[in-house]
Formats: sequence, structure tokens, C-alpha cells
Amino acid sequence: MQTENRILNDLGKLATGAAGVFQSIRDEVETMVRQRLERAIADLDVVTRDEFEAVKAVAAAARQDAERLTAENAALAERLAALEARLG
Repeated sequence: MQTENRILNDLGKLATGAAGVFQSIRDEVETMVRQRLERAIADLDVVTRDEFEAVKAVAAAARQDAERLTAENAALAERLAALEARLG
């Protein structure tokens, strides 16, 4: 009976130790994977969300300015055509 308890205790200790080792290995692998992913993402040369939103806002403003200038040019072309018609 004593021998069986001792064997079970030893097996329990062995299982507990193995679980600790496996947890350490898992943590190490997660750390390595995270570092490699971070390095790979850094090498991709991607922009941050803030930078993207800033460029998007600038592009939208430029598009609005272009539309406004197109309308102004059309109005000026009509005015010029009317003036030329009065002169000619």
C-alpha cells in the first residue's frame, strides 16, 4: 500500500513537472512567434491608421478643390465666350 502511494505521488510530481515544462515551452514559442510577426510587419513598411486617415482627408480636400476649380473654369469659359461674342 505504501509503495503504491509513493508511486502515485511520484507520478503526480512527474506530471506536475511536465506540465510546467510544457507551459514554459509554450510561452517561449509564443514569444518567438510574436517577435517574428512583429519583425515581418515592420518590414512590410505599412502605414498606421492615423497616417492613412490623414492622407485620406488631404485627398478628399484636393478632390473638392479640383471640383470647385472645374466649375470655376467652366463659368470663366462661358463668360469668355460671351465676351468674345459681344466683341466679334
